[in-house]
Amino acid sequence: MRRGRAALAVAVALLSPWAPPPLAAPRARAPQQTLSAPEGSQGKQTGSRKARDKRSPKVPPAPGPSSSEPPPSALAPDAPTRPRPEETPPAPPPSVPPERPWAQGVSPENQQRALELFQAGNALLKDAVFVKASEKYREALELWSHPAIHYNLALALMNLDQPLEVHEHLEAALRFGAEPLEEEKFEYARNYKLLIEKQLSRLDITCDTPGATVLLDGKPLFQAPGKYSGLVRPGAHTLSAARQGHLPQNLNRTLLPGETANVTLRLYTTEELTRYRRRFHVSMPWLVMGAGAALAGGSAWMHVRARAHFRSFDEGISACGGCVPPLPLATQLERGYLLQSSAIVGYTVGGAAFITGAVLTALNQPQPYRIDPSQLAQPQVSISPLLGGGSGGVQALVRF
Repeated sequence: MRRGRAALAVAVALLSPWAPPPLAAPRARAPQQTLSAPEGSQGKQTGSRKARDKRSPKVPPAPGPSSSEPPPSALAPDAPTRPRPEETPPAPPPSVPPERPWAQGVSPENQQRALELFQAGNALLKDAVFVKASEKYREALELWSHPAIHYNLALALMNLDQPLEVHEHLEAALRFGAEPLEEEKFEYARNYKLLIEKQLSRLDITCDTPGATVLLDGKPLFQAPGKYSGLVRPGAHTLSAARQGHLPQNLNRTLLPGETANVTLRLYTTEELTRYRRRFHVSMPWLVMGAGAALAGGSAWMHVRARAHFRSFDEGISACGGCVPPLPLATQLERGYLLQSSAIVGYTVGGAAFITGAVLTALNQPQPYRIDPSQLAQPQVSISPLLGGGSGGVQALVRF
C-alpha cells in the first residue's frame, strides 16, 4: 500500500493541480448590436475619412480569459440573453446556443455561487490546505455538479488518503468526456482512475433471500434480493446478512489489491440448517438385543436337554431298584448337570445382552445439531491479474 501511495504522490506532482483545469467549452456569442448613425449625418463623411477607413485593417475581437485565470469559460455560469434595442425594422432574434449538458437544470445564481466556492477551493488547494479545499469543493458540488469541481476535489482527496472517494469523483469528472475538461486533464483523470483501480479491491455481493439486509463492515448496502458491485480497500472485511425468522450469516474475507471477489450470501431457517445424528449406528442396539435373545433361546434348549438327561437317570435308578448307578446312568447325570449350568449362564448373559440392547436403543435416538452455512456453499473461485516488472500473470484463489 505504501508503494501505491508513493505512485499517487508522484502522479499528483506531475499533474500540477494548483491551477484549475481550463475547460474548453465554446462560449455563447453575444448578439451583435447594430447602432444607427444620428440623423443627417449620413453621407457627410469626408473623403479622407473614407479613404482612411478603407486602408485600416479590421481589428480582431479581444481574446477571452486565459487558462491561467480561474475559472475556465466552461465553468462560467450561463448568462441570460439581453433583449436587443428596438430597431426599424426589427431584426430577427439571435439563435440561443443549446445549454451545456453539465449545466442543465442549474440556475445562474447557483452557478455563480458555485463558481465563487470553486475559486475559494482553488486558492486553498494552491496553499496545500487540502481539508478546507475539499470542504469548499463539496459545497460547490451541492449547487452545481460540474466535472471541473469533481476533478479538483479528487486532487485534494489524493493528499488525504481517500482512494475510494478519489475514484468516485474521477468517474464523475469523466462523465461528459473531454469537453468540460482540457484534453490533457481528461487523460490524467483517466490514467489515475485506472491506477487507483489496481490498488483497490473489487467486491461483488449477491443475495437472493427476499427481505434480507446486507451489510459491509457494519454499513447497510442493499435490501435483498439484489446485487452490489464496488471498490473497497484491500484487507479484512466483514460481510453479513440478516432477516427476521432466519439465522444471520457472517463472513470474514481478506482481499488483496486488484482482487475481484464474488460472494453469495444466503440466509437459512433453523430447519434448513438442522441435521440429526445418533451415538451409534442405527442397527447396533438391535444386533445386541438379537444376540441376547438368541443366547437366551440357546440356553432354553440346553435346559430342555438337561431335564431329559435327568429323566433318563431317574428311570434307570427306578429300574434297578435303587442300586448303585452304573456308568451309563452316571454319564446321563453328569451331562444333565453340565447342560443345566450352561443354560443358567446363557440365561444370564443373554438377558444382560437383551437389556443392554434395549438401553442402547433408548440412547441411540436422533440428536439434532446445527451445521455451518458455509458447508452448504459451493466452492468459489476468484481470478485477479498480476502485473509489474515487465511480467504478468493470473492469480486464482479457490475458497471453500
